[in-house]
Amino acid sequence: MEPKVISGIQFSSLPSSYIRPESQRPKLSEVVECDNVPIVDLGCGDRSLIIKQIGDACREYGFFQVTNHGVSKEVVDKILGVAHEFFRLPVEEKMKLYSDDPSKTMRLSTSFNVKKETVHNWRDYLRLHCYPLDKYVPEWPTNPSSFKDIVSSYCMEVRQLGFRLQEAISESLGLDKDSLKNVLGEQGQHMAMNYYPACPEPELTYGLPAHTDPNALTILLQDLQVAGLQVLKDGKWMAIKPQPDAFVINIGDQLQALSNGKYKSVWHRAVVNADNARLSVASFLCPCDSANISAPKGLTSGEDGAVYRDFTYAEYYNKFWSRNLDQEHCLELFKN
Repeated sequence: MEPKVISGIQFSSLPSSYIRPESQRPKLSEVVECDNVPIVDLGCGDRSLIIKQIGDACREYGFFQVTNHGVSKEVVDKILGVAHEFFRLPVEEKMKLYSDDPSKTMRLSTSFNVKKETVHNWRDYLRLHCYPLDKYVPEWPTNPSSFKDIVSSYCMEVRQLGFRLQEAISESLGLDKDSLKNVLGEQGQHMAMNYYPACPEPELTYGLPAHTDPNALTILLQDLQVAGLQVLKDGKWMAIKPQPDAFVINIGDQLQALSNGKYKSVWHRAVVNADNARLSVASFLCPCDSANISAPKGLTSGEDGAVYRDFTYAEYYNKFWSRNLDQEHCLELFKN
């Protein structure tokens, strides 16, 4: 019987349930390095430049990197340390937190949605709900003992960064800075600590196949030692080199809908490495369940009108989790 998690277990070859059909493999030899990743210096002091750079990146790429972002280096170093510590725990210790139920607010799991998939992904992850902290922290892991304190501090700083970015995105669309935040309501916050073990046959599988994020905004902390993030640009897969002291910011499906399709929710995937494990920490800002996702009037008054019908975030999220990760873009189901 196959193990339920893959971190901490040695594999000499790829188990058959992880092998993709030939047409769905990553074709790693065709991937090119992305040399012109948009990098926005949030500390440059020129707000109009920041807003322009973010708007251009959202339109042309659907993602960008930020430096001088205000999240302290100490907090970043500590969360990477405690995440590595967690995934180094003995398998039987980690398995106390295992669940394949996507509705659980704290769980260790593997792949994406093991109940529904025919082929699995080479990834273990710890998924946490992070807001409000006083509601969710009690159910977080107690091993390592420093986990709750370190992750709480990180969550608070990242949340504030996310709000500042949403204000800039709102202004880049010609809206009032609070316009998008007002639509999104009291935003939920989730985290996925992703661990991609060294893989015996990386060309046959994915850490995560191509997908867009169902939420509003994703703030990704990449592993500086091991690259693995790739994005789709102009029909080509491009490798995103990790930048020191930077976060990758992904536009999610909800911001594509709220921008009336002007900004793109980026297709991205994670590939794996034969020699080294890779770790990433993704933080997701999500509309409240009852948020009515409807593009502001100023963005729908042209001849095309509203690209998407109105929907609640709860409706969207349920649809997203009921499908396979690499099916057509979930947002297509909500088009007018």
